[in-house]
Amino acid sequence: MGATNNIWTAMEANHAKQSHNGNSTFDDHSILHSNLSVDTALPFPLMVPRVIALCKDLFRKWAKLNDSCFSVDTVSGGITNLLLKVSVKEENGEYVSVTVRLYGPNTEYVINRERELQAIKYLSAAGFGAKLLGVFGNGMVQSFINARTLTPADMRKPKLVSEIAKQLRRFHQVEIPGSKEPQLWVDIFKFFEKASTLQFEDTDKQRTYETISFKEVHKEVKELKELTTLLNSPVVFAHNDLLSGNLMHNDEQEKLYLIDFEYGSYNYRGFDIGNHFNEYAGYDCDYSLYPSKDEQYHFFRHYLEPEKPCEVSEKDLEALYVETNTFMLASHLYWALWALIQARMSPIDFDYLGYFFLRYNEYKKQKRMCFSLAKSHISGSGKA
Repeated sequence: MGATNNIWTAMEANHAKQSHNGNSTFDDHSILHSNLSVDTALPFPLMVPRVIALCKDLFRKWAKLNDSCFSVDTVSGGITNLLLKVSVKEENGEYVSVTVRLYGPNTEYVINRERELQAIKYLSAAGFGAKLLGVFGNGMVQSFINARTLTPADMRKPKLVSEIAKQLRRFHQVEIPGSKEPQLWVDIFKFFEKASTLQFEDTDKQRTYETISFKEVHKEVKELKELTTLLNSPVVFAHNDLLSGNLMHNDEQEKLYLIDFEYGSYNYRGFDIGNHFNEYAGYDCDYSLYPSKDEQYHFFRHYLEPEKPCEVSEKDLEALYVETNTFMLASHLYWALWALIQARMSPIDFDYLGYFFLRYNEYKKQKRMCFSLAKSHISGSGKA
């Protein structure tokens, strides 16, 4: 696509830039490497000196600074990472901040880190998210974004909706080297294989787990896969996890940032948008907040024609409405199976088993309407 050459040029330039002593400077965006790691199980006070040592190892110009020149604060703790803000008083007296992202334990079961690092370099060069500055044993260091994280309620505001739609369209136009095969069903079937063969030490969890009919789940996955294939959804490089926590906004500059590309992959456009709409439900998973048809059309207009949203045809709106709301079902299956793996592997105190049933039951609740909508559209016998 149009941005490809620019992205390659930016990446080549990044790798070529080196300072006179062979180490990359803070400003040149070259990607540094360290063999150190930071144990996320440590209490925060014990973690801090290790984070400082890591930063000194990565950024050589900080190596001789006293530890008192560093301050480390928690930005957020999520399901799959711990984000830390490291502020440094440099020798010239100026302050610089970076974000240290520590991967959560056992996240390799649900996240392809190699795929993430491959993509983040090119997305960063295209202007998305924070700049990737360095990687280490169990995480990465990125530039610090001066913005606030959106709330689920923010995502419903018409002005922000239109900006998210425009940014997502531009995100979908980035090309990442490598295979362009969509990963949705590959990932879902991998999740299914892992999720359907678990054993829990906790007897109550095991008893609850055994109530799940994986034969039924497999049938649902196959049936939905066959239906979505008929929709010919465009394959794009998708974010795949566009919840409010992965959107940041600088209110003064009115600038929106898409961040955290852990689940990014080539995927179906409809899945990325449908998954985003599911996140309107917020952390309480109140699916009554799922956007109305009018709200969805507002998003679609700015996604399809950012410069001329009022000129999008009714036919194009209806087609994207069907596509999105069919793939929205796949989002429920994806995260339901993901939750089962997390229930067994994650040390985080969260009711992942309950989350499986919440997502799977919502899938079953919406299935009839969405299947009917898609089949009617495909047959041409009705409108969305």
